[in-house]
Amino acid sequence: MRNSGRARPHRCAKRCGRVERKKMDKVKIKAKKRDVLGKKTNKFRKEGTVPAVVYGKKIKSQSLWVNELDIEKLLKKVGENTILDLEVEGEKENLNVIINELQRSPVRDNLLHVDFFRVKMDEKIETEVELIFVGESPAVKENGGILVKSLNELPIKCLPGDLPGELEVDISSLRTFEDRISVSDLKLSDKIEIMIDLETMVAAVDEPRSQEELESLEEKVEEDVTKVEGVEKEGDEEEGDEKNEKGEKKEEKPEKKEEEKK
Repeated sequence: MRNSGRARPHRCAKRCGRVERKKMDKVKIKAKKRDVLGKKTNKFRKEGTVPAVVYGKKIKSQSLWVNELDIEKLLKKVGENTILDLEVEGEKENLNVIINELQRSPVRDNLLHVDFFRVKMDEKIETEVELIFVGESPAVKENGGILVKSLNELPIKCLPGDLPGELEVDISSLRTFEDRISVSDLKLSDKIEIMIDLETMVAAVDEPRSQEELESLEEKVEEDVTKVEGVEKEGDEEEGDEKNEKGEKKEEKPEKKEEEKK
């Protein structure tokens, strides 16, 4: 989620069967204040609590603890692009936030850290909404084409209350290899501004490769492999020469010592 950048006025998009997912209601999440920092937080992660932070315009950033299971359930239910009602233990007022960033372990995929960004309901924010591809393309099913997704997220700008959870893209309109789905084809509320060129391609279907093309690709791969092997062999020979030179130098040393003794 981004919170800066110039807005591009949204133009009315034509209707092509793509639908916008219904906006999710605000969900409550509880948090506790945190004074443990750095590597010391690892102990608490093992107990099911994850370090988090909340920040935003005109507020002081605050370190928090959140329950890992609560966050995972929330993500499965409503995703990241949802206004959350953050209740911090000991605070009088709750905060309207969205998840700005999630950090996960590259090995276990468990949550390591959560960033919450406080939003004002009367101020627009910039974010990226995930595109969900649905339906079946006749060009793929009947003609053996290859579906090409050029865009997986759509950059938008809107008020927090108008933020869609995700957008569905119906690929059943891709009947031929000439058909394209562009950003301008997506159906969105007129309260949402699109932050990229409306002619940007979202999806299309490429023709299947012919047997000749596949064979040509295989030949190119074999040629590349041969070239790499040739480089490795030359490198090995050079290394061998260097080793021989070093070996010859080592053999010369005893002779020098004998001459010195004489």
